[in-house]
Amino acid sequence: MKLWLDGGLQDIESARVSVFDHGLTVGDGVFETVKAVEGRAFALTRHLDRLTRSARGLGLPDPDLDEVRRACAAVLEANPMPLGRLRITYTGGHGPLGSDRGDQGPTLVVALGATTRRPDSTAVITVPWTRNEHGALTGLKTTSYAENVVALARATGQGATEALFGNTVGRLCEGTGSNVFVVLDGEIHTPPLASGCLAGITRALTVEWTGAKETDLPMDVLEHADEIFLTSTLRDVQAVHRVDGRELAGAPGPVTAKAMRIFDERSGNDLDP
Repeated sequence: MKLWLDGGLQDIESARVSVFDHGLTVGDGVFETVKAVEGRAFALTRHLDRLTRSARGLGLPDPDLDEVRRACAAVLEANPMPLGRLRITYTGGHGPLGSDRGDQGPTLVVALGATTRRPDSTAVITVPWTRNEHGALTGLKTTSYAENVVALARATGQGATEALFGNTVGRLCEGTGSNVFVVLDGEIHTPPLASGCLAGITRALTVEWTGAKETDLPMDVLEHADEIFLTSTLRDVQAVHRVDGRELAGAPGPVTAKAMRIFDERSGNDLDP
């Protein structure tokens, strides 16, 4: 297996990032996860646009997108697989042990791991912790993911694959690595970006392709929504058959099933929408 580091391909077994890299010591970095199907990256332009926005939000220099594209192409070619998780990580680079940055420039790592298609439906839980819709990192896809690790571990312990957060005012926000949609009276709704959720790539495409509405939603909408589904890079559109103790019989329901079909068709017809 090969990955991209320091401007070229390296063997995974021997590739090394400094123990003083700011991405490791203080979580000073941003990343993107891109779906790769038969060696082809999906929606790469949208992902690179968000990578740049996240880097600017942290005050990092803009990534060299030509290099990132070369890196993605090289890694995909070197590691053929049917379905992959292409991970682009961009950090503050070698720095001091405190929060201030060094002057050696950023680190870029592009790696690929094999994955499989997700099941059509899954279980989720809600967690008592909140997303801060006014935080310094709100809307940025950073490597500071420990909060998500803790929440996802709780979900896994309860037989679920995702944990859903509210925000500081008790409105529905997002999952640890997904956006959430609900169906109410046949209409699809998802929390607005003002809720503090990440501007998911799959979320944006689902809104565009299904006509879903961005709606400020209370957390208890999960208790009575007709259908619930998640979106993310590797889930695409995935139905929810259980949220906490509530079973949603027959998931995916008809509206979710249609959204799943639309996404599969549209994404299959355009690799870079």
